[in-house]
Amino acid sequence: MNPTYLLAAVDLVAVLVLALAVYYPRHRRADLVTAFVAVNMGVLAVTIVLSSSAATVGLGLGLFGVLSIIRLRSDELGQHEIAYYFAALAIGLLGGLGTPDPAMSIALMVALVAVLAVADSKLLHGTGLRQVVVLDSAITDEPTLVERLELLLDARVTRVTPVRVDLVNDTTTVEVHYAPTPAPAMPSAERHDAAVLTR
Repeated sequence: MNPTYLLAAVDLVAVLVLALAVYYPRHRRADLVTAFVAVNMGVLAVTIVLSSSAATVGLGLGLFGVLSIIRLRSDELGQHEIAYYFAALAIGLLGGLGTPDPAMSIALMVALVAVLAVADSKLLHGTGLRQVVVLDSAITDEPTLVERLELLLDARVTRVTPVRVDLVNDTTTVEVHYAPTPAPAMPSAERHDAAVLTR
């Protein structure tokens, strides 16, 4: 098989696995699935055309640089979503430009998908959660803010970053990082009583 067709096929499989098997089940944003696939396919098509040019590497890096500074102002993206964008771009470049050894390009695509799957898994994020919380009172004292958030979230707050304190409307917007506290174990006697009540 022609290496160009082989790499294009592997690229398509890799980006579909990245978007549909890794990203979507965890974050449930179908619009970004479309964006990842579209960006990847666009980069793949352009780089395949550029591969016949004498300035392939320079143009490829320039394309990557231009696409990497695009800011989508219509929606707010998290850092993990930016990582998926970069992965989709990198896979498209590998599929279009390739390397002297097609097996190396395929291995790099697989490695990108695998690394992102692990980096965005519960192995790293299962014990640490993040939310932006709006409180119905203006709180400027950090210990008081932490205590209020721990009561509200029923969790141990590890870090708080005040985003906005509105003294006029009496609200506080804060970015909070926290670790869920495990539910206390029920004593055996209480478990037996609960089992009796449910019968």
